[in-house]
Amino acid sequence: MLSDIEIAQKAKLQPINVIAQTLNIPDDELEPFGRTKAKLSYPFLASLASRPNGKLVLVTAISPTPAGEGKTTTTVGLGDALNLVLAADSGLGKRAVVCLREPSLGPVFGMKGGAAGGGYAQIVPMEDINLHFTGDFAAIAAAHNLLAAMLDNHIHHGNALDIDVRRIAWKRVVDMNDRALRRVTVALGGPANGFPRESSYDIVVASEVMAILCLSDSLKELKRRLANIVVGYTRDKRPVTASDLKAQGAMAVLLKDALKPNLVQTMEGTPAFVHGGPFANIAHGCNTLFATQTALKLADYVVTEAGFGADLGAEKFIDIKCRKSGLKPDAVVLVATIRALKYHGGVSRDNLSQENLVALDAGMANLERHVRNLRDVFGVNCVVCINRFDADTAAEIDLLTQRVSAMGVPIHLATHWADGGKGAADLAREVIALCEEPSELTFAYADALPLWEKVRAVAQKIYGAAYVDADASVRAAIEQLQTSGYGHFPICIAKTQYSFSSDATLRGAPTGHRLTVREVRLAAGAEFIVMVCGDVMTMPGLPKVPGAEQIDIDDDGQIVGLF
Repeated sequence: MLSDIEIAQKAKLQPINVIAQTLNIPDDELEPFGRTKAKLSYPFLASLASRPNGKLVLVTAISPTPAGEGKTTTTVGLGDALNLVLAADSGLGKRAVVCLREPSLGPVFGMKGGAAGGGYAQIVPMEDINLHFTGDFAAIAAAHNLLAAMLDNHIHHGNALDIDVRRIAWKRVVDMNDRALRRVTVALGGPANGFPRESSYDIVVASEVMAILCLSDSLKELKRRLANIVVGYTRDKRPVTASDLKAQGAMAVLLKDALKPNLVQTMEGTPAFVHGGPFANIAHGCNTLFATQTALKLADYVVTEAGFGADLGAEKFIDIKCRKSGLKPDAVVLVATIRALKYHGGVSRDNLSQENLVALDAGMANLERHVRNLRDVFGVNCVVCINRFDADTAAEIDLLTQRVSAMGVPIHLATHWADGGKGAADLAREVIALCEEPSELTFAYADALPLWEKVRAVAQKIYGAAYVDADASVRAAIEQLQTSGYGHFPICIAKTQYSFSSDATLRGAPTGHRLTVREVRLAAGAEFIVMVCGDVMTMPGLPKVPGAEQIDIDDDGQIVGLF
């Protein structure tokens, strides 16, 4: 069987201007990166403002497992399927577009090995997208670290702002999993190198600059948000911002091209915008607002995804991205596999291919809670997509179908990994129908609710937790943010993706657990508050056998081992 990269390398890619022409984008409004990638020009992006929006489809999933669920693969396969169905529908000329996040180099060389879909439902060029792409992440890292350098430089040259070096909040970032950088000491070597202090690194996808880029839809908005970044506090505890350091202009210069959406294609020629990439377990987990808005102006259906399970990515997509932008998903696809559900039911990874109706029945609790959250908390129309594996038995499919149907939610099996768009055609028809049904989007909490109560609302309504706690210093920090005028911000809970709880070992749908907030971070430019829970790391580490060990390039320049 061919690997994902081998399948992608056999694909016949169309020139990017041909893909753009399917969306009526003129050649002279493209800024090409080779033959198969391009950004869109600012004048063209501005010209779209008066156009009506298409339908927005969100793809999310059950809580992730080592068995895999295939959320990105389903997003791509559904986009291809929608175009197949729309093309067959009386030739109405309607189009679908896919919107995805950019992969981070850390996971590519760590555990995931790539994030461009899989099998015959991939975005291409797969290697480019997973490795540097158009340089957006490098620009974000440069802008972030420029601010760090200007902060330390200001302190070195007299500290006119009276910044308290004990209360510096701005870290540095690198786009790689590197646990050795979780705690570092900077400015060693004497007076010429500044004032020594303890600091740390985050991965680029956890950077507030990443979040800001992903929530901005113009250079003006980008600069406004960059200016509001709080980098630390003075000795009398007043916040110091990027604008105090006069850094926002230079940062915006570094980001001016990164803000433009990237256009690529699927293996079946569906246009795809791949732009921005915050993680959903440590950030807000959505592609850029600019790309989503652009796609909605250019297409009749836009299929996007939110990272990890619906308790993380979909919650933040709705409570942060939709709240800030006015977007509303017309339909939500919840992706699961029978293998993953059996894992949530207690089966070990080695035994997932064996029929086990008892474990499947027990694991259904995870899927059912996600469905209830989407339908009853957020008020969206949803459909369950079962990403089918060869080992799935007729009895397992029957049980799963009965359980989901009993909830009053449609369910479809899909084979897009093996069959491309045609393997998700029934799902596409269901999505088209769901998009025409009325729905009323609601949030997990109101803007006016105090920050602590917002955490409690998500923990109890979405996670099934009984309690929320934090030590006295964290509670005091949250209260200080509340009284300082940030209480109206939404929250971004950083926790493990593997469980509804903050304990990665609790599978299924645990109840009565405790969510402990161990750290709070103000993202004043992104305009949300990050609540770090459990042992989740904003700088991940590589596994014992990192994916990088398998990745190589042959003498002819062909990349291998990137799966």
